[in-house]
Amino acid sequence: MLNMTRLAALAAVLLVAVPAAVVAPVALAQTPPPAPAAAPAAPAPPAATPAMPAAPAAAPAAAPAAKSGASTELVDNPYGLEALWKGGDLVAKITLAILVIMSMGSWYIIITKVYEQSKMGRQAKLAEKKFWNAPSVRQGAEALKSGSPFRFIAESGLEATNKHEGLLGNVDLNTWISMSIQRAIDNVQSRTQDGLAFLATVGSTAPFVGLFGTVWGIYHALTAIGVAGQASIDKVAGPVGEALIMTAIGLAVAVPAVLGYNWLIRRNKAAMEQVRGFGAELHAVLLSNAHVPAKA
Repeated sequence: MLNMTRLAALAAVLLVAVPAAVVAPVALAQTPPPAPAAAPAAPAPPAATPAMPAAPAAAPAAAPAAKSGASTELVDNPYGLEALWKGGDLVAKITLAILVIMSMGSWYIIITKVYEQSKMGRQAKLAEKKFWNAPSVRQGAEALKSGSPFRFIAESGLEATNKHEGLLGNVDLNTWISMSIQRAIDNVQSRTQDGLAFLATVGSTAPFVGLFGTVWGIYHALTAIGVAGQASIDKVAGPVGEALIMTAIGLAVAVPAVLGYNWLIRRNKAAMEQVRGFGAELHAVLLSNAHVPAKA
């Protein structure tokens, strides 16, 4: 009886232990292995990936800084005209002042001569309209404005006819009137050419004055290199920039002077053709009118 009881208890223990032994391997097979449990730590790189846009965000911030620096450099240019005047020595300042005076004088002469030539053109039209329609040379001259070159020529011709006496009476009247009118025309031509010699001088000398400033700037560059002992850009840029500026200013002064000189010469030629034509016609009128001295 006791043996039967022990056998029954042993069977019961086996019945309980066998299912437990079978279920444990199955549960272990169904559960994930420990290594995959550590895998969630691997997605750490995606966490670092969102931090990447921080670099592009910093780049735009650096770009405005670079732009602001560039604008500041343009405003505070250490190699401009202001720096040339402030940093240049006495020779450089005198050279620059000479070029400025040449430029101002050239433009003043060009503007005033163009005005005078235009005025002479209007006076020629007025003489063509009023002088030749007057009843006499005296009245025709008085109809012209004071200061007109055509009135000056007419009065010179009248004076020649009135002063043809004494030793001058020995000179042929035709020759004497021709000489008087020609002298008046020469005086008018001389006044039209006033200032043109200055333009010619500026046009021929301004490039050499600028070249002198260039040579002086290069001399300063070589001196700076010798003192520094090395040809660094900060030692050479200033004097070389000064030299280039002087060259540019010299050319900027010379070119308008040369062009203005040639242009004014051509306009003077056209104006003097009208004056000479007026003088030739006046000479013919004075010779044909033998009673002009008596009426005067």
